[in-house]
Amino acid sequence: MLPEEFDLAGKVVLVTGAGRGIGSGIAEVLAEAGATVAINALTSTFADPTAQAIRERVERQQRDRAAPVPAENVAPPRSTGAMPAIEVFTGDVTQTASAEAVVQRVLERFGRIDVLVNNLGDAIMKPLVALPDTRTRTIDDDDLQRILDLNAMATFRCTRAVGPHFLARRSGKVINIASYTVAGGGSRVVLYTAAKAAVVGFTRAQAREWAPYNIQVNAIAPGLFPDPRTQGEQAAQSADQYVARIAPLGRAGRLREVGLLALYLASAASDYMTGQTLYLDGGASIR
Repeated sequence: MLPEEFDLAGKVVLVTGAGRGIGSGIAEVLAEAGATVAINALTSTFADPTAQAIRERVERQQRDRAAPVPAENVAPPRSTGAMPAIEVFTGDVTQTASAEAVVQRVLERFGRIDVLVNNLGDAIMKPLVALPDTRTRTIDDDDLQRILDLNAMATFRCTRAVGPHFLARRSGKVINIASYTVAGGGSRVVLYTAAKAAVVGFTRAQAREWAPYNIQVNAIAPGLFPDPRTQGEQAAQSADQYVARIAPLGRAGRLREVGLLALYLASAASDYMTGQTLYLDGGASIR
């Protein structure tokens, strides 16, 4: 039986970029903990199947919990109550008007937002300038804008959009997704690392600004978490092999593992933590 502090029944969580990858793992675990989950994605292509898969998983779990338990066995985990809603809200949250519209639609549908997970992000593998003896394409202005928008500006804009609601209620949690590259950088991920470093700095500053209003702001810095469903089996296997070489724990992360850490940060269990960035990377950031 889980401590009641981890129960998210009655809570509403908005997860950006949750149609696939880490975001889908976060949405899955938080729904299992009883939260109503608003899945944001640019389109419904991956988001709709993800939402349906999460609904089916939660329904199976609730049926299993409701099954009779022999008297000699340990009591089943406490039920989280009625089936939580898992719904998709499409929109480009890298743009101010769209980010505000997504937040407003979630508020109109569910009446509240308790947790914002700023998960949207992406990387490109390009050097800042041409490296000797290589033909690799370099970062241009379009890359610069795109990577900053996806990894930093969307986080700023969504947090700003939900801020008035949190401040009016004097309650709320923000979980930002950074990256383990912030700890040590990396070749050909300079722009991505810089954008994620901005997220870490934003996390600390915003946590300080909102602490008097009972709003916690924290970040998770994941390592590599391949998603075979969208990357393909071959790319996911290549990522697994790469991480086995660089991470002390010798494997890539599993999508649910980020969700489990997000559950801690989304729940009452983390009420005394704010401004922190937690590395979840199999030890890859250890120096």
